[in-house]
Amino acid sequence: MTKVDGRAARWAGQQERRRAEFVDAALEAIAEHGPDVSTEQIAERAGVARTRLYRHFDGAADLQRAIAERAAELVTAELAPLWHPEGSPNEMIATVIATHLRWLTEHAHLHRYLVRALPSSTPEGRPDVRGAIARHLSGLFTGYLTAFGLDPAPADTIAFGLVGYVESATTRWLDHPGALSLEQLTAQLSGTIWAMLDHTLKQGGVELDPDRPLPLPEGL
Repeated sequence: MTKVDGRAARWAGQQERRRAEFVDAALEAIAEHGPDVSTEQIAERAGVARTRLYRHFDGAADLQRAIAERAAELVTAELAPLWHPEGSPNEMIATVIATHLRWLTEHAHLHRYLVRALPSSTPEGRPDVRGAIARHLSGLFTGYLTAFGLDPAPADTIAFGLVGYVESATTRWLDHPGALSLEQLTAQLSGTIWAMLDHTLKQGGVELDPDRPLPLPEGL
């Protein structure tokens, strides 16, 4: 068995801690300066020179990836109602949409930064908030379709389509809110999402009352 050099292990741990500190500083810099934040502003926030910052990252792409990973962790923790939904279909959808919109509005700069840094053509496996949410939804939809005796194949397409719809509509609203309030946007998105899900279920011969409590798939 190869003996691990204690000094090497400590150095690796220190490197990871410094990376995490720099990512936290980057999030603070994005919140302060907006989605067009520069590497110099991130380094300034971290209290180091730009060249020292890049000793811990393999260029701008690696830094963006680390920021995206941290953002995915934050939104995963924030969207607990999505991972363990309760209530009727309408209540589940409204709660998840309201929670997601609140996160997007409270982290508008970070959301815009991620949209620019991680385009829709993000390679599979590269972290992004959109993908984190869609993959969880896909698993949930797969469970429900299977429990209802339907083909679960559409689950992935539905999940990623809905997340893309909500993100696109919300990004537009953040940039051009007009006369639409956050509550009205939540209601509009929730209604459209239920209509899409209801259509899929009815095609398979399943009719649900959107206001009647719906157990999780394993409880059906």
